[in-house]
Amino acid sequence: MNYALKDEKNKKNASTWQAVKSLWPMLGGERSILGYAGLATLANSAITLVAPLLIAHIVDTYIVTKQFSGVLAFASILLGLYLVGLLTSYAQTRFMGGVGQRVLFRLRSSIFEKLQELPVAFFNANKAGDLISRINNDTDQLNQFFSRTLVQFIGSIFIMCGAGVCLLVINWKLGLAALAPAAALLIMTRLLSPWIKKSNATSLTSTGDLSAEVSESLNNFKVVVAFNRRDFFRQRFATANNENYDAALGAGIANNVFTPIFGLSANIAQLIVLAYGVYLITQGDFTLGLLISFLSYVTSFYNPLRQLASLWATFQTALAGWDRIAAILQMKNEMVVLPLAANDEVPGSAILEFKNVSFGYTPEQRVLRNINLSLEPGKTYALVGPTGGGKTTTASLMARLYDPTEGTVYLHGRDIRTFTPAERSRKIGFILQEPMLFSGTVRENILYGNVGYRELSSAQLGMVLENKGLEGLLARFDGGLEAKVETSGDSLSLGQKQLIAFMRAVLREPELLILDEATANIDTVTEQMLEEILAKLPATTARVIIAHRLNTIENADEIYFVNGGEVTAAGSMEHAVEMLLHGKRES
Repeated sequence: MNYALKDEKNKKNASTWQAVKSLWPMLGGERSILGYAGLATLANSAITLVAPLLIAHIVDTYIVTKQFSGVLAFASILLGLYLVGLLTSYAQTRFMGGVGQRVLFRLRSSIFEKLQELPVAFFNANKAGDLISRINNDTDQLNQFFSRTLVQFIGSIFIMCGAGVCLLVINWKLGLAALAPAAALLIMTRLLSPWIKKSNATSLTSTGDLSAEVSESLNNFKVVVAFNRRDFFRQRFATANNENYDAALGAGIANNVFTPIFGLSANIAQLIVLAYGVYLITQGDFTLGLLISFLSYVTSFYNPLRQLASLWATFQTALAGWDRIAAILQMKNEMVVLPLAANDEVPGSAILEFKNVSFGYTPEQRVLRNINLSLEPGKTYALVGPTGGGKTTTASLMARLYDPTEGTVYLHGRDIRTFTPAERSRKIGFILQEPMLFSGTVRENILYGNVGYRELSSAQLGMVLENKGLEGLLARFDGGLEAKVETSGDSLSLGQKQLIAFMRAVLREPELLILDEATANIDTVTEQMLEEILAKLPATTARVIIAHRLNTIENADEIYFVNGGEVTAAGSMEHAVEMLLHGKRES
């Protein structure tokens, strides 16, 4: 499966209605609150629409006849209505503010849970900065829409529709004349909406690209400084920043294109009403109060329409953000756990076995071809070969970080795909060349994913480490188990980080332990200590060692040479060295 989110650019965007339908399930339990907010909005809109009729009545009945007591009475009624409008406006703001925050929380939780389900291939295909931008920026666009824009959007539609009905009821001829400019605006809005949404989608994507560029550059800033290539950093940032500027400028133009046009239409409609209304008054078919109310309704119709111009742009931005979020939520993990069938079991004593396994990261690029390999309990296996030969790929297939393109990997005679992730992680330990740690303490990092020791006190855990021969490694950290680990700084050396990863894996006592250049950043004395600790693992534990240093693999029971898509038994140490040198010359 292609996990690259960038390919969404080549997909046809969903229509506005389809996007709204797909977003609707995310509202979950908020629908009743949306109903209350809708009622408050409807009440507020009704007050706005009733007021002009009362004003018309005041003018025609009391002001023209100079009955000022009636003016005061109806003015009091208007004041009461406006106060009720204030309360309903406050209520709808309170309702929708909570909805926006809860939807934001639910969206981010859903995205994060989805990311936990996706395989390593997904993260290889997408930049971390772009994913962060989708979680932070794009979800916030939806939050802004629900907490602020939606209430105004619905209220504007209610007021606009109500004002339009009132215009037609009071005088349908004058009403049609007043609404004529709006018909042209409706056609224009329908034609330009796809362009506005596309412009906003491009802007959001460029923001993600900029975030990814900054994240990548900062993560590698030591290399930038070491090679004195700050100019390269500046150039790449300037390129991404310029692209983001152009995209944001285009989105800004698209989002504001309606505003002056809508303003012009409102002014034209008022001129039409004023001219035609005065004519009707001179003919005796209209009154001054009705003309004032009519102008008020025209304002009530076109002002919301003018607001809808900017609100519609915000709505399109939110939908563009939802498209980018939905692209993650719709991802399917093809590495599912398969049901165990009778033919999934292969008899034998091997802990892990490859049967005609082939693999490629892309269909065009095969890394391994028709590999057959068997790992027995208690033995140590070494994988050697030139850089890029496929050693780490082979180890990744053993741990099911990827599934073979062809063939099957068996764990204890069962198709490895029939094991749950929890079962597989208990049986297989993996120490990477670049250890992954989390900010916290040494204790939290070595117990990561190990529920068996989680409830132990620090003193009890210290005894466990001592029994397993790990107390010497722990002594390398000031503060022991409570030593601070800061992943963003240099509080620990790379070698110390590797020791923590080593303790984390050994403490689990896996049945298969894979060490991918696990001692590359460790001194010779510490490496000897690690060898002694490995010797204390259960006698049935099989070890797979990937290393370039020959002294690391000299005690291996079997050595395999990995290169050119093949995994070949190398035999003796001398033969392995000869194959390694020959492979490097060929590559």
